[in-house]
Amino acid sequence: MNSFINILLLIVSILTLFFCVFVRFDLPLEMFKTTAGQLPYRFEIFLGFGLMLLLISVRRTIRRWVGIRMVNQTAKFKWSGKISSSRRQRVIVYTIIESVIISIIGAAFIILTKEAWIPAAVMIFFGVEGVFYILVNVKNKFRVGLSSKAILAVDREVILLYVEGLRQVSVSQQTIYFDYIQDLQLSFPTDCIEESSRAEFFENLKQSVNREKVLFRIND
Repeated sequence: MNSFINILLLIVSILTLFFCVFVRFDLPLEMFKTTAGQLPYRFEIFLGFGLMLLLISVRRTIRRWVGIRMVNQTAKFKWSGKISSSRRQRVIVYTIIESVIISIIGAAFIILTKEAWIPAAVMIFFGVEGVFYILVNVKNKFRVGLSSKAILAVDREVILLYVEGLRQVSVSQQTIYFDYIQDLQLSFPTDCIEESSRAEFFENLKQSVNREKVLFRIND
């Protein structure tokens, strides 16, 4: 999910950046028989880019914060545990890098042309929000929860896997694979769970499914 959102942000950011360059250097737009600096409705175009960036970023932000709130309601889960320390360190590094890149892109918009202040403000705001998200939650709120209906894992990403329709659970190359009916396969990294807690997690998962219908291919 996080990768998909980043791809969308990258595509819209590149389009915005190209338009900023065209406006900054007043490059010709042959199809409109004018130059970018003379193009009407530039404000509306930058507003459109800003709104697209805002919608993409807000969706991820809401999903993250709602996920954090849900996974920390530990009483609602039959099993709950913190993510592993090794994954937590990677989450910190990756999120900070992501936030810095987002902020730099936003700064590039405004440096190229002050007319791009709306998309620039959106990018810089959510770059700062990413760092704030880490500072508030990284200590003990990134967790994995298992209920009778689903598995919820939340750190820089939100992973939700339902138990219904599950046919096989297997572990391969630091990844837990969940195979469902109609050839659907989902997964999440084994390092979401502390190594010392994995046996307990799988035991609770086994108790949450019909063992006659779900095959477990794991190293107990």
